[in-house]
Amino acid sequence: MNAKTSTPASKVAVNLGTFDHTVLVLQGGGALGAYQAGVYAGLAEVGVAPDWIAGVSIGAINAALIAGNPPERGVERLREFWERMSAQASFMPPASLDPMRPLFNFLSAASAVTFGVPGFFAPRMPPPFMVADGSMAALSYYDTKPLRTTLEELVDFDRINRKEVRLSLGAVSVRSGNSVYFDNWKMRIGPEHVLASGALPPGFPPVEVDGELYWDGGIASNTPLWYVADEDYRMSALILQVDVFSGAGELPQNLHQVAERAKDIQYASKTRFNSTRIKELEELRASLRRVLDKLPPAIQSDADVQRLTAASTRGAVALVHFINRHNTRSCDFKDYEFSRATVTELWEGGHSDVRCSIAHPQWRNAMELAHGIHVYDLTPLNPTQQEPKI
Repeated sequence: MNAKTSTPASKVAVNLGTFDHTVLVLQGGGALGAYQAGVYAGLAEVGVAPDWIAGVSIGAINAALIAGNPPERGVERLREFWERMSAQASFMPPASLDPMRPLFNFLSAASAVTFGVPGFFAPRMPPPFMVADGSMAALSYYDTKPLRTTLEELVDFDRINRKEVRLSLGAVSVRSGNSVYFDNWKMRIGPEHVLASGALPPGFPPVEVDGELYWDGGIASNTPLWYVADEDYRMSALILQVDVFSGAGELPQNLHQVAERAKDIQYASKTRFNSTRIKELEELRASLRRVLDKLPPAIQSDADVQRLTAASTRGAVALVHFINRHNTRSCDFKDYEFSRATVTELWEGGHSDVRCSIAHPQWRNAMELAHGIHVYDLTPLNPTQQEPKI
């Protein structure tokens, strides 16, 4: 899974501006998480080291792999994880068989549904409809104990709990339906918190944490962006959001493409909602600041005015999107299609998109510190375009 575009980090230099924090935000999306791993590999190559990683579902797993290893081993651990995920369908079709890729991808997805994915999940035996109601085995089609074993092998949770990198993992309380974030700045993080963030029903069972059951955070919101924005709205930050579903896309031509397009819109919609909401709040803060500036000096020291002044002040934020626009020809089953060919293609696509984004003229604008929130989508609209030289 070595990216074809790999370049020694020592030969590449990237301006990161003067932001106080670099935040990596990772969506949920199953097998599409290989794109996130490729993006991180590209960022690591040019010396970008996030000090805060927030993830949901597969994004939580990738986030734990990154935060739970030294910076020099993060890409290595991600590669090992994704090689394990794609080991069951490791056949790499030659170019002459490219017209058969959709069939190979379908067979790979069917294998995952039937037999599970080694190191990730396995089908329950007996199946859930043959066990007693109320038992954990009755609540999902698959068992995720293999993922716990994988996490314990590849992630150093002691390192995570030393808080060298902030880690925030999104989940949903089964009982209340509210979003919950497990944050190593606020609690100790273990494998169960990662499992809870990725417990997508009815495939995967809820996970118990401190006496409560949790499901996949993507049920409520497939991106942790709102959590990052709300946690510290006065911070100065470069936020790198990796979107594995693209909101924009071509018109579907058949029912498979209809299902794929609907899934893209469904899981990308809350990303757009969060971005829009954050920009609207920033506009309100700017209006509030202008009103406060018009107040007479005599009341500037009033406690309520000072509180409003603090609430109206935001640090400079550059929100840079990396959006997966790569067509792996896996249609609506692309989030559970774990073939080695597709995983490699997604990894290399994410890696290449980082290089294209950094070479984009707007990258410099994104790195220049300015008050307020500025949103950038520098990912190539045509992922097949030639990769620029850096």
